[in-house]
Amino acid sequence: MINGIVGVFSWIIVVTGGLTQTVSHLEMNPSRLVVRYGDSVSVNCSTSVADPDGMGWEASDGATGLIEDVTWVMWTVESLEDWDGSPKCFINLKNGDQHKETLGVTLYHLPDIVSISPLNHTGPMVEGTEYQLQCDVLNVAPVRNLTVTWYKGNETIKTDSYGDQSKTPVNKSSILTITPSREDDGALYRCEAQLNLGPEGPHPSPVNTSEHHNILVHYPPVFLSSSTKTFELRNGDEVTFNCTATGNPAPVYSWQTSQPQENMGDQPLFTSSSLLPGTYNCTASNDIGKQTKLFIMKRKEDRTTFWAIIGSMLGLALVITITYAIFKRKAGPDSII
Repeated sequence: MINGIVGVFSWIIVVTGGLTQTVSHLEMNPSRLVVRYGDSVSVNCSTSVADPDGMGWEASDGATGLIEDVTWVMWTVESLEDWDGSPKCFINLKNGDQHKETLGVTLYHLPDIVSISPLNHTGPMVEGTEYQLQCDVLNVAPVRNLTVTWYKGNETIKTDSYGDQSKTPVNKSSILTITPSREDDGALYRCEAQLNLGPEGPHPSPVNTSEHHNILVHYPPVFLSSSTKTFELRNGDEVTFNCTATGNPAPVYSWQTSQPQENMGDQPLFTSSSLLPGTYNCTASNDIGKQTKLFIMKRKEDRTTFWAIIGSMLGLALVITITYAIFKRKAGPDSII
C-alpha cells in the first residue's frame, strides 16, 4: 500500500505473476464532514476503476444499496441526526472483491443555553470574601471541542476545556472563583461557549454568549479625608466638620462630644459658630463595619488684646520716665528727693 492524498483511498498491491496492478480507487468529496445537527449533507464517492460491478453507500440514514455499473455515487441526507453514524462508501469489483471506506463525520450541536449564576449564595457580595460564579452550558456536542471563556468587562480572566469524548449533547459547567473589592461593585461578568471544529468546520468558530452578570459589592465606610482634624478658633468663628464617607450600603452618621452642645444631628456635615474647645467624634457605619473620625477644637489666643495691654504698659512706663526726668532737672543738682 502507498499513501495517497487526503480523501483518496486506494488498494494497489495485488500480485499476479509477479506484477503489481491497481484494483480499486475511491475518492470522497468532501473528504471529511463537519455538520450541524439537523442540517442536510451531500457527499460524492467516485472511483477511477473503469468498469466496476457497482458502488453504493452503507449508512443508518441515506443508504443507497448497490448501484450497478456506475463510477460515482452520492450520499444525501436531508436532516442528519445520527450521532453514532459511520457512513461507508463501497465498491464491488468484477472479480467479486468488495472494498469499503468510512467517511469521517463530526456532528455538532450548539448550546441551547449559556448562563451565569452565583454558586451557593444570594444577594450582594461582601468585600474581601471569596465567592464562586457558575457558567452553565446546556446541550452541547461534541464536548471535546468546547472551550468556555470568562470575561470581566473586556478582560479575559479564565478559559476551560474538556476531555470528554462523548459524541452526544451533554451539559457542562465552568466555575469562576472571585474575591471582590469595592472597585468591583457593578462589574460585569460574562462567559462564552465556543466550539472549535477544525479546518473543516465553520469559520469563525460558533460562539454562544451568556447575559452579563452584574455583581453588587458591599464594603465598610472610608472617610474622604484624614481621620483626625484640628481647628484653632476664636469665639464666634464659624467652623464646619466634614465627616463624609463612602460605603455600600450608604453610611449613617452619629456625633458624640463631652461638651454640652446643641444637637449635632445625623448628617455628615456640621456647621456652628458656638462650639466650645474639646473633642468631637463622628462615626460612619453600615452593615459591614464602621469608622470614627476625630475633630479637635482649640481656642486661639486674641493677639490684638494682648498687644494692646503690652502697648499700654509701655506707654505708662514712658510717661513715668519722662516725668521723672523733668522733675529732676527743675530741682537742680543739689536737690534732695
